[in-house]
Amino acid sequence: MSSEMITADLVDLELDRSADTKEAAARALATRMVTLGRVTDLDGFLADVAAREAQMPTGLDGGIGIPHCRSAHVTEPTLAFGRSATGIDFGAPDGPADLIFLIAAPAGADDAHLTILSSLARQLMNAEFTDALRAAPDAGSAAALIRGEDPPTPASVDSSSAEADSDAAPAPPFRIVAVTSCPTGIAHTYMAAESLENAARAEGVELTVETQGSAGFTRLTAETIEAADAVVFAHDVPVRDKPRFAGKPTVDVGVKAAINRPAELLAEAREKAARGEVTAPASPTPVDNAGDSGDSYGTKLRKWLMSGVSYMVPFVAAGGLLIALGFAIGGWKIDKAPSVAEHFIWTDHTSWAALLFQIGGLAFAFLVPVLAGYIAYGMADRPGLVPGFVGGSVAVTIDAGFLGGLAAGLLAGAVVLGIQRVRIPPVLRGIMPVVVIPLISAAVVGFLMFLVVGKPIASLQSALTDWLEGLTGANAVILGVILGLMMCFDLGGPLNKVAYAFAVGGLTHPTDGSLKVMAAVMAAGMVPPLAMALATTVRGRLFTKTERENGKAAWFLGASFITEGAIPFAAADPLRVIPASMAGGAVTGALSMAFGCTLRAPHGGVFVVPLIGQPLLYLVAIAAGVCVSTAAVVLLKGARKTTGAAGDGGLAAEAADEARVPVAA
Repeated sequence: MSSEMITADLVDLELDRSADTKEAAARALATRMVTLGRVTDLDGFLADVAAREAQMPTGLDGGIGIPHCRSAHVTEPTLAFGRSATGIDFGAPDGPADLIFLIAAPAGADDAHLTILSSLARQLMNAEFTDALRAAPDAGSAAALIRGEDPPTPASVDSSSAEADSDAAPAPPFRIVAVTSCPTGIAHTYMAAESLENAARAEGVELTVETQGSAGFTRLTAETIEAADAVVFAHDVPVRDKPRFAGKPTVDVGVKAAINRPAELLAEAREKAARGEVTAPASPTPVDNAGDSGDSYGTKLRKWLMSGVSYMVPFVAAGGLLIALGFAIGGWKIDKAPSVAEHFIWTDHTSWAALLFQIGGLAFAFLVPVLAGYIAYGMADRPGLVPGFVGGSVAVTIDAGFLGGLAAGLLAGAVVLGIQRVRIPPVLRGIMPVVVIPLISAAVVGFLMFLVVGKPIASLQSALTDWLEGLTGANAVILGVILGLMMCFDLGGPLNKVAYAFAVGGLTHPTDGSLKVMAAVMAAGMVPPLAMALATTVRGRLFTKTERENGKAAWFLGASFITEGAIPFAAADPLRVIPASMAGGAVTGALSMAFGCTLRAPHGGVFVVPLIGQPLLYLVAIAAGVCVSTAAVVLLKGARKTTGAAGDGGLAAEAADEARVPVAA
């Protein structure tokens, strides 16, 4: 912590003289902040503190309270400390707190706020630190301890022992660096990071996470990686620049493992470090270099395909929604409009609709090349990009569609890997990645796609399109059930992505059948989070406090077609939540197909309902599935409570949930 964050003037070692409640304690400490000019409006700041406290108690086990908030009335990040001899109730399960820390951060200062909290949480795991604070003789000593200027020394140690040990540095914390990533880079990536961070704080581990999400990421510094004792990879797509971590003890798992069992992963990392296990030197491909060498080919294939899907999704969302908006504004004949580069009337809404449609069409045209290019990238790193994009473009040219893109990506990666295994004279190695590999691989993949495998795949794609177009009655309903089950089985995982990619692939050559498939897939994907949100509303007592809070967010996530909004519930109770979600998804998928609902937009949830064919029936299908899933999860959880199989466990889980270190503002 910086030296300005807490000073002796921000310490009250006799807090109980002026405060006997958490509100009074916060006011006493905040008054000191006002005196120093750190807070501009005492009552406004205290209202923000109270609002944060109302979300979840900030008392921790061990006699600690950490009220905190971000506020527009704070001028700079500040920490005040108070000590109470009698104790003040901050809602901790083990009783009142005698060490109270008031944390104030300026509005919008997320990084500063979380940095103070995480740093303080790590210190509070050290019993010597808390003992030293309880024994600090004056405000200056307490402030210095919190700033980390002096190593904490228990009061029971006499002066001669302290002098003898003065040269001994405190043992450094165990340090872990982690990387989290998922196919879409939206939900799983950040949930895994938060789960690992929470577990690390509980274990007293110093953890730094690099979230390789869709919004970009900040790379771990070389110094941070070098200082780490171990590495945790939680990913469903290849980790970017993995050679940075070579030579470190490594735990390599899927992203959901970090969400469901973070403490086990940290313990495994410690064990590997204790045994001296390290990763092998970097190999030519990101996937082969993925820590554990025992991955089956099926696991690697899944990672390669998910790599392509993760890069494809933004093009799908942007292009598809722009196309849908073009249709909504200009009508279904907007695809016949002339090029806006040659004909554009500023005051004509049809011209604007054509502009949106044509921009979206260009973005959507990248779908198959990007899919193929990044499948090859997942297999062979950067050398795979050129042949992958070329092969994907050939697939578009010969109408091989989505299936052609999959084949082109796998072919491109395999060709590059084959070239890289050829022994090359040293004089040619410098031009291999720039000239030789792109030249040979692009030529080979282009030849194979144009003349060997492309045409059969194009025929298969055409047959699949015709099959979808011919689906009616019971066959369509059965397909809707299957797609609904796939969308809700792993809530954003590989099976979910397969169903979604199948639907999106049909939009490259839209027909009535493919538009029905897209509608069924999106409707089913909205059911799980909406059902969990409804369940926490109608039967809140069956869920923990954190789950009830997650339920509020799940309303928006479900309405936006973000299936991952149900993951916190599935992680806590998979045997009840997942079957219930699948039941509702199957009902919604079947009804959507039976009603003949169509959808030209690949994403958007309820916000694109005006673009849906049969919109009222579409909403009925979603509502029916949500009701089925809600009823199922309530019955399953209620039966558990009634039988007592997990009734006490549910109460224990809620108590444990309340006791967690609150790191979110």
